[in-house]
Amino acid sequence: MKTLRAWTPFVLAAALGAMGVGVGAGVGVATDNAERAVAVEANASPDSSLTLRQDMRRLWSEHVFWTRVYLIAAAADAPDQKAASDRLMKNQEDLGDALAPYYGKTAAGKFTGLMKDHIGIAVDLIRAAKAGDKARAAEADKRWQDNAEQIAQFLSEANPHWLSSTLTEMMRDHLRSTTNEVNARLDKRWERDVAAFDEVYDHALKLSDTLSDGIIKQFPDRFDAGVKTGANTK
Repeated sequence: MKTLRAWTPFVLAAALGAMGVGVGAGVGVATDNAERAVAVEANASPDSSLTLRQDMRRLWSEHVFWTRVYLIAAAADAPDQKAASDRLMKNQEDLGDALAPYYGKTAAGKFTGLMKDHIGIAVDLIRAAKAGDKARAAEADKRWQDNAEQIAQFLSEANPHWLSSTLTEMMRDHLRSTTNEVNARLDKRWERDVAAFDEVYDHALKLSDTLSDGIIKQFPDRFDAGVKTGANTK
């Protein structure tokens, strides 16, 4: 049976310890003052908070949908693998662009880079698992976890309402459920495959709402007065 290595808290702890140097690039996010000041001056529209939530949910839904399309194509050696991969990478650019109005183009570009790394490593994992190469899968898995921690840290430095602990847990859930999806698809366990994707999608929506809530709290003047947020933000 070709499976990825289980994603355990012990491996996560090792990944956390490795973050001291790799995460430093995110420190300047919150201080990208010039671009950010221009962005915050925009006036709020009556339905701006709803629009943000809908747009963020759409982008994170596309993230997991196109990941699944690529996984299915790769597992079957289908000719649409590259097209699916290219579209998936475009989604990472869209996710970065969604942050640009609030944090500036430089920060958005850094986030896009981290997310493209996230997808590139996922592709490596899928290929290693499909080939039954446990050593290569384990090495890619470690890089994936390191990258997930970098993403969580980068975002938490940009917005005080995006708690590092909350985002780390969400990224951990995202990797674990995606790993389950990959394993089930490659092992042709179709019911588990479907159930795993349901879990992946649920995690994506929760992450999306957490990011939207944090933006609304950080920039209240740009959104509807009195809007309520429901995610676990501070």
